[in-house]
Amino acid sequence: MAYDFSKLKTNIMETEEWLSRELSGVRTGRATPTLLDGVKPEAYGTRSPMRELAAISVEDARTLRIIPWDMSLLKAIEKGVIDANLGVGVSTDDQGLRISFPELTSERRTQLSKIAKDKTEQAKVTLRSHRTDALHTLEAASEDGGMGKDELQRLKTEVQKLIDTGNEALVKALEKKETEIAQ
Repeated sequence: MAYDFSKLKTNIMETEEWLSRELSGVRTGRATPTLLDGVKPEAYGTRSPMRELAAISVEDARTLRIIPWDMSLLKAIEKGVIDANLGVGVSTDDQGLRISFPELTSERRTQLSKIAKDKTEQAKVTLRSHRTDALHTLEAASEDGGMGKDELQRLKTEVQKLIDTGNEALVKALEKKETEIAQ
């Protein structure tokens, strides 16, 4: 019996993408527009993502510029950034908002590194659950008489190889983020 690994591979890729999105929201020493992805100001009676309300650009290494599409939303966007508690300075002018990111302290770097590790561990737990699901599926197929013990063992080894590869990708993403945090 040939086992279809496509569902497992898709789940592994989705987990890697989830971790990538989560880590992009962890602040480093540089200002990037992705740091504002979690900020959803109240606009037109509903919470909307920042990128739908304004243009976000990088002015320098530690400053972002937010230019609202509708200047009447300036105060709502400012309130949304302040409420997000990102630890940034917010100032307004006639063009829009300027978000200033202070230099990271060693204590804050340690906290950010811990957050990144926690998110990576969540992703690893998800991968382990995907492995468990795949192994249960293989066991069920074996009990139904669809494959022999050797075939079952070979497929289990293949599942473990896929999970190991996924774990390596997660660890590399964490190491990259920790390097960014340390700079």
